[in-house]
Amino acid sequence: MGSASAAPATRLYAVAAATAVLRYSIVSLPYVMYGSYRPLVDAIGDRRRGRCNISVLSKMTYLSYQSTSFVLIMNKPSLRNWLIDKPSASPESLIVRCLRERGVLSASQIAHITGLARSTVSTALNGLRTSGMVIESSAHHDGARGIGRPAATLTLNPAAGTCVGIHLGLDEMRCLVADVSHSVIAEQTISMGLDYQPQQAAELAKSAIAQCYEENGLPMAGLLGVGVSVSGPVSREGVVQRASIVPTWAGVNIRDVFGPVLEQPIFADNESNCSAIAELMWGAAVGQDDFVLFKIDLGVGGAIVQHGRLVTGIAGGAGEFGHISIDPGGDLCRCGNRGCLELYASFARPLEQISRIVRRPVTMDEVIMMAEQGDVGALRMIEDTADFAGRGLGLIGSVINPPLIIIGGRMALAGDILLEPLIASYERHTLIKSRDIAPAVRTRIIVGKHTQNDALLGAVGLVLRHNSRLQ
Repeated sequence: MGSASAAPATRLYAVAAATAVLRYSIVSLPYVMYGSYRPLVDAIGDRRRGRCNISVLSKMTYLSYQSTSFVLIMNKPSLRNWLIDKPSASPESLIVRCLRERGVLSASQIAHITGLARSTVSTALNGLRTSGMVIESSAHHDGARGIGRPAATLTLNPAAGTCVGIHLGLDEMRCLVADVSHSVIAEQTISMGLDYQPQQAAELAKSAIAQCYEENGLPMAGLLGVGVSVSGPVSREGVVQRASIVPTWAGVNIRDVFGPVLEQPIFADNESNCSAIAELMWGAAVGQDDFVLFKIDLGVGGAIVQHGRLVTGIAGGAGEFGHISIDPGGDLCRCGNRGCLELYASFARPLEQISRIVRRPVTMDEVIMMAEQGDVGALRMIEDTADFAGRGLGLIGSVINPPLIIIGGRMALAGDILLEPLIASYERHTLIKSRDIAPAVRTRIIVGKHTQNDALLGAVGLVLRHNSRLQ
């Protein structure tokens, strides 16, 4: 399984796991990995031009794998259940869930997040360390430092399991493999062609996953689930309600397509919700339990997060901001309504107009570069798009009044060229004006940290967070 663009090695995750296991008297030796390694939180990519800097463990070497801590963990049903099933009320289960969702934490942070007493956390962690499920991390989590010696940070043992994320794009399918410590193992992009069929995607995904696990020496028994990101609302049963990017997927049940082929637990959601999960877990919304994501690309998408959980709606249609009608007498939208926000706030029409002016097809990256170089036409197109986006967000702000709005999608790469007119437009059209309230209660509007790979990372996040599992 090849990488789209492997970055140089930033650190070796060599004997950290082995040291932790030996420290806590585990007889079996966990695997030792060699090669490039970066955690998911660093897998942001080049925000300026969309180049992905995810490092890949091209060749992982396992020492005496059959006697590893993976076997120790997987042979204990309760430990495996904490990873693949909904948590019970036991302290150990709550801690495993907390680390599975958040990655690297100190014991005090675990106590704060779970609400458990510190003594309870300490006792439970001792047992989890002894079992090999939890190890000390070589990285220090933000906020874990204090006066004196830095607090030890903890993570789930990478040997405990892996998960796969799949993003279904216009003419390609992207796959990413990560472990439960939130570390990227491999990534691959598969060319599909336009209007590809669901069964074709499932079979190719199976082949790609099998190839990756074989190349990297990963046991298929360690695969905990597969998350699928798709363009369009997804019902709780896994049915794609509408599919604008890949029309052949409309009405398809993701569970029925991928489940029998992959024979794994399947998690699925629309790409905007997956993008929000990526920002929540590793991006601009870390530490924020309430926010709105607004994506500006060739279409317009969105997501709502409240109390740290996605608001999906009864049929999976929550957050479809692009189909708010702002002009009932306007042009016909692909959804069948008129005057949808997507017609004005996406960058599809501006791209067409600029392409006609320069007499050749242009990309969003090119338009952004033109604007940065002072091209008045490119600047005007971005500013007009921002004005409409701000108007739509003004409506959303008046209804939800979120503390944070994150701008995603490829147009977010324009930075302040997009953000400044968008914020100005939002202020004109929303009810609560910044000038009337204290800074602490104003809505902040910022650019997301994941613009090119957010939906793919979020698909992995679906599995780690047990979001949207299809039964």
